[in-house]
Amino acid sequence: MANLIFNEDEQRELREAARAEFPGNPALAYVLENLAAEGIDLDRCRDWDDLRVEKGLPERSDRSSEVA
Repeated sequence: MANLIFNEDEQRELREAARAEFPGNPALAYVLENLAAEGIDLDRCRDWDDLRVEKGLPERSDRSSEVA
């Protein structure tokens, strides 16, 4: 099992950054604060291409990497 866990100083910094960077989007700030508190289970992370297929998005083309 692979987990990314943040120490207390990192958690505090991530929470402060989430609040400062996303004052108009409390839902996004909440998600980032939650990640800081609970860490990330890397075994449950999914590949971008898998997410695209799951959501019914078209396959990536060479040009699509230039967008974003």
